[in-house]
Amino acid sequence: MSRLFWKLFLTIFVAQVVTVWSVGALFWLIHSTETPEMEFRHFQPPTPQSFPSAPEGRRGGLAEFDRSFDQSRQAPHHPAPPDGPGLPWIPLSVGLIFSLLFAALLARHLSRPILNLSEAFKAVADGDFDVRLSEKMRNHRDELADLGRQFDQTSARLQQVLTGQRRLLHDVSHEMRSPLARIQLAIDIARQQPEKAEASMQRLERETARIDHLVEELLTLSRMESNASLQSNEPLDLVEILQDLLTDARFEAPSHHCHVNYHGPEHATVRGHAVLLHRAIENVVRNAMRHTAQETCVEIVLTQREDMLCLDVMDRGPGVLEGALEIIFEPFVRFAEHGGNDGHGLGLAISRRVMQLHGGSIRARNREGGGLCVEFRLPGAIDRDSLEIDGSRASAQTRE
Repeated sequence: MSRLFWKLFLTIFVAQVVTVWSVGALFWLIHSTETPEMEFRHFQPPTPQSFPSAPEGRRGGLAEFDRSFDQSRQAPHHPAPPDGPGLPWIPLSVGLIFSLLFAALLARHLSRPILNLSEAFKAVADGDFDVRLSEKMRNHRDELADLGRQFDQTSARLQQVLTGQRRLLHDVSHEMRSPLARIQLAIDIARQQPEKAEASMQRLERETARIDHLVEELLTLSRMESNASLQSNEPLDLVEILQDLLTDARFEAPSHHCHVNYHGPEHATVRGHAVLLHRAIENVVRNAMRHTAQETCVEIVLTQREDMLCLDVMDRGPGVLEGALEIIFEPFVRFAEHGGNDGHGLGLAISRRVMQLHGGSIRARNREGGGLCVEFRLPGAIDRDSLEIDGSRASAQTRE
C-alpha cells in the first residue's frame, strides 16, 4: 500500500473512532444519570378524613388515632436504586470493526486514481506516450475522471508533437542533403576546372537561395505551430488581399502560359492576420499556376455559404490521386510526376496551419474533366451590395 493510502486510512479511521466513542459516551452519560421516580415526590400530608374513625362506644379511640397518624406520617419505604449501566462494549466494538473496513475501502477508492495518475506521469516522463487513464477511471464520475481525460488529451497531443518533430527532423535532413551535395559538387568542379568557376558560382548561389528559402519556410511553420492563437485579429477585406495577390499572379502568368481570373464580390470581411492570409492563398495559387495545363485558366471564386466564406482555387492540371488528397497538406509531401521537385513541400502545410489559426479549414478535391480544386473556408461575410454590383459586371463581361 502507498503512503497516500495509509494517510487517508488513518485519517478516516481516527475520525470514525472519535465519532463512535463520542456518541457511545454521550448515550452512557444520559442513561447513567436516570433514577426511578421517588414516591415521596407525590406524597401528600394526611387529612382528618383519611384517618379511620373509631367505633362508637369503644374506649381508647385516641390511642388508635395516634398510632394511625404515626404510621401514616412515616415516609414510604423504597428499595435502593440499582447501579447505573456500564459502557456498551459490544456496540462499540462492532462500530469500530465496521469503521475499520469502511476506512480501508474509502481510502483505497480515493487513493487509487491518484496512484494511477502518478504512474502515468512517470511513464510519460520515461517516454511512453501511449499510456491512457480514461479506461482505468471509467467508474468515477467526478473531477478525478475529468483529470484522467485531460491527461489523455495532453499525452496524445505530446505524442503528436513529438512524432511531428521527429518526422520534421528526418525530412529536413533529407531536404538539406541534396542542396549540400550539389554545393560540394560545384566546389569540386571549380577546383578541378577553373574555367567553369563562373558556372559553379551560379550553382552555389542557386543552392544557397534554396537553403535560405527552406529555412525561412521552416521558421514560418514552426512559429505558427508554436502559437495557439493569432497575434492580430483585426477586421480585413479579403478581396483587397486577393487583388494584391492577383496583381502578382497575373504578372507571372505569361511565364507559365496560363491565365488567372477572379469571380466574386468586391468586398468581403474576415478577421485575422493579413500577411498570413496572403501567404496561405498565394501558396495555393502558385501551385495552381505551376501545375495547370498550358493556355488554360486558373480560376479564383469567392462565395458565401451560411456564415463561412468559401474561396475556391481551381486549375486544369493533372490533379491528385484520391488517396493522396489529404496528405498533400503534410510537410515535405511532393509528387515528382507533377513537377514537385521545384519546391520543398511546405507551402500547403503552411496554408493549412494558417486556416486553422483563423478558425477555418482547407481541403482539396479533383475536378471533373481534370484539374484540382483547393477550397478555403473562413468565418466571414460578403457585402451584399458589392455582390450585386459584381454580379452585374460579371453578366456584362459574359455578354461581351
